[in-house]
Amino acid sequence: MNSDTTTAAALVRASAAQQAAALAAGEVSSRELTSAHLDRIAAVDGAVGAFLDVDAEKALADADAADAARRQADATGERVAELTGVPTAVKDLIVTHGQVTTAASRILEGWVPPYDATLVKNLRAAHLPILGKTNLDEFAMGGSTEHSAFGRTANPWDLERIPGGSSGGSAAAVGAFEAPVAVGTDTGGSIRQPAAVTGTVGVKPTYGTVSRFGVIAMASSLDTPGPMARTVLDTALLHDVIASYDPLDSTSLPDAPRGMAEVVRAAQAGADLSGLRVGVIAELDGGEGYQSGVVDSFHAALELLQEAGAAVETVSLPHLEYALDAYYLIMPAEASSNLARYDGMRYGLRVEPAEGPVTAETVMSATRGAGFGDEVKRRIILGTHVLSAGYYDAYYGSAQKVRTLVQRDFAAAWQQADVLVSPTAPVTAYRFGEKDDPLAMYKLDVTTIPANLAGVPAMSLPSGLSDGLPVGFQILAPQRADDRLYRVGAVLEQMLENKWGGHLLAQAPELEVK
Repeated sequence: MNSDTTTAAALVRASAAQQAAALAAGEVSSRELTSAHLDRIAAVDGAVGAFLDVDAEKALADADAADAARRQADATGERVAELTGVPTAVKDLIVTHGQVTTAASRILEGWVPPYDATLVKNLRAAHLPILGKTNLDEFAMGGSTEHSAFGRTANPWDLERIPGGSSGGSAAAVGAFEAPVAVGTDTGGSIRQPAAVTGTVGVKPTYGTVSRFGVIAMASSLDTPGPMARTVLDTALLHDVIASYDPLDSTSLPDAPRGMAEVVRAAQAGADLSGLRVGVIAELDGGEGYQSGVVDSFHAALELLQEAGAAVETVSLPHLEYALDAYYLIMPAEASSNLARYDGMRYGLRVEPAEGPVTAETVMSATRGAGFGDEVKRRIILGTHVLSAGYYDAYYGSAQKVRTLVQRDFAAAWQQADVLVSPTAPVTAYRFGEKDDPLAMYKLDVTTIPANLAGVPAMSLPSGLSDGLPVGFQILAPQRADDRLYRVGAVLEQMLENKWGGHLLAQAPELEVK
């Protein structure tokens, strides 16, 4: 970084890797960097609505600790994490000690957790100042961040459009230059779809490689925390911080892949995909419901992969036609079970009935009626129904069988391809209220849900614009082969940016600053 880039405006637009390099060179302090992002939040978040809670005092204290850690490392020759001192944002589904965590729900309004999620502990150990907690669809139930109890989040590309969901707050914060990196969670595409519609990068790691301990559960067999950023390298750097084995999470993998940033840098240096087999998922390559601009952008990116030496062929996963239906049985079933704990008795909101006797049943009914939004209630009702006596085998049991068939399709596909690809979402960001019909919103998850059912890693990165709005390119890899995502993503990103003459976000309209 030269002296010109040390201005606050330039600082917040620099990549996380560039910010880290400036910190390592002593050109800027973490306090200055964090202050610049806090100023940016103050200037634009009134319009964007990415954050539910910002604790400037705590963030600056974290920054001072990061500066102290760097000074000590310089004095002793010790090493610190590359991102030490680079601020981040955390989805408000992830618990933070001493800082409010609501899951964007009235039922947890004002709740301050007594502990940190494991991935938050990892952030603190690496000294990444936490700017604040980002907005989401209530309990991660939604694909537009319109279903938050505390107000919607807007897309920085067009403030009248959705930023995706449920991690829309994290995606918008990164896309609006309010945070260089952020953490989201992905249950059926909730990292990748918001990344796609905001022109950012999002990764759903292999299930079990980032601890779910301290992540408020929605659907436990599907929920996967992951990194979000503006570049593939920045996403890899954050991935390396938050991924770890955790004995507190019974699904945590002890042999999780590491060193994603190293993979990215090696791929950028070589920019060669010779010998790589890329499988285009036939069932997700356009068709009814896909915007033509999305499909065109996807195929243009495929041509770049071929230019880099990759062999591209079509691969069929025949049971994907049932994946959406299976997901919307499994997910609400697990969600209804997980949300049973919000009963007005132990913690969170408690509402007593206006009339009649005050019993455990009436308090629970009044509390859940007042505390949960419509989308959460809808999924609880559906999930409770499919788990009820007489329906379990017909619905939930059958959905799990379909899940097994989808997993077998992926296993067969890996015999033909090293990675699989598709558009991340069939459409670009739509206008608020345009998908009021829940089924219309659910259908947009068709491209992202398969990765969650199979537990495989997946990445979305920008591939271009359709009618002036970002389009996402999705890459999927076998379990524990997260490095393949980063290798392919790094090369494709580099080729696309050479074509565009810079990052796609440089083409985004400027937000009005107060």
